[in-house]
Amino acid sequence: MNIFNIITILTILSAGFAFINTKFLKLPFTIGLMIIAIVFTIAVYILGSFNPFILEEANLLINSIDFETVLLDVMLSFLLFAGALHTKLDALKRQKGPIALFATIGVVISTFLIGTLMYYLFQAFSYPIDYIYCLLFGALISPTDPIAVLGILKEANAPKKLETKIVGESLFNDGVGVVVFIVIFKIAQQGLDSMSFGDVGLLFVEEVIGGIALGLIAGWLAFRLMKAIDNFETEVMITLALVMGISALAHYLHVSGPLAVVVAGIFIGNKSPEIAWSPNTQNYVDKFWELIDVLLNALLFVLIGLELLIVSLDSTYVIFGVFGIVISLLSRFVALSGPVSLFQKKLDFIPKTNLIMTWGGIRGGISIALALSLEPQMGRELFLTITYLIVIFSIIVQGLSIGPLVKKVISKSGVNNA
Repeated sequence: MNIFNIITILTILSAGFAFINTKFLKLPFTIGLMIIAIVFTIAVYILGSFNPFILEEANLLINSIDFETVLLDVMLSFLLFAGALHTKLDALKRQKGPIALFATIGVVISTFLIGTLMYYLFQAFSYPIDYIYCLLFGALISPTDPIAVLGILKEANAPKKLETKIVGESLFNDGVGVVVFIVIFKIAQQGLDSMSFGDVGLLFVEEVIGGIALGLIAGWLAFRLMKAIDNFETEVMITLALVMGISALAHYLHVSGPLAVVVAGIFIGNKSPEIAWSPNTQNYVDKFWELIDVLLNALLFVLIGLELLIVSLDSTYVIFGVFGIVISLLSRFVALSGPVSLFQKKLDFIPKTNLIMTWGGIRGGISIALALSLEPQMGRELFLTITYLIVIFSIIVQGLSIGPLVKKVISKSGVNNA
């Protein structure tokens, strides 16, 4: 199946599912699309039992899509840039301390907690998995997805300082999480003896510092180009070229593309409106990236729903997945406890910030993409099933209940929305 036909089918499905959700279900956009996609996939299974041709064609479609490449090398950069473009630096500056700790130390602690607990869980069930592979799973499931929860928090009228923490953390921990995963993946491939602590530290620094530097330099160059002209068509094209150029350069230079794109997006989004863009240009840039954001999110969450076709629903894997949901939530709660306690009084956190951020830390497509990148000997099939179950629970159950939880906390505490 050629690429045009694949994109056509996915776009038609996304548009159809979006119409059904908007007209009838009226659920949050991404959650509604994914639920409909899962129901559609189950229907394909049922119809496939009567007519195998239907199931064969559906499997052909899904197996024709390299989900890992599509998300990590194509979609992720556009989605992160669209989110970062509308993230205000003043709000991030006020919350920079906790956001930095959440997105770095928090991800590392969560990785080791999840990896260690899963390792002993497998041991308890006499299902031995190497500890390094459990750490790989911890790294891929620790990053949270800013996309699904942002709209829900706005609908819940969540305080801005809480929204900034959750979205700010998610924008940066995607990049950090991928870097941690890459480091552990290389250790798993080459063996711990072949890499010293200095090698690991250098690789981490190169990815993170290199990504931030690339984002700043590329963002500044794009800003200078846009400042020199006043033509909205050209300036929209420059932002598009910026994202694509950063993605290609990051891959070539072996630095973190997600971090570079986030940094460039924040730089452009905060610097350009006041200096480089006319009101007309800003309106067109905003609308263009909002459309890109909506379209790619629709395709992504439909893809997540359709991925059910390739996930093994072995009963043992499902049991581990249920335990994995509890372990991932518990580990996130513990990982966030330190930064929350440290900044609680200084930044006047709302009550139960840790609980809300734990429940609002929704996992998404990046975790599935990383699970798909595992090699067969790393427990790929097992960890893919566990990851899929955690992501589905996270998006549907946590996504639909985080709004009521925020409203309940706000009403009880009398917190305003500042």
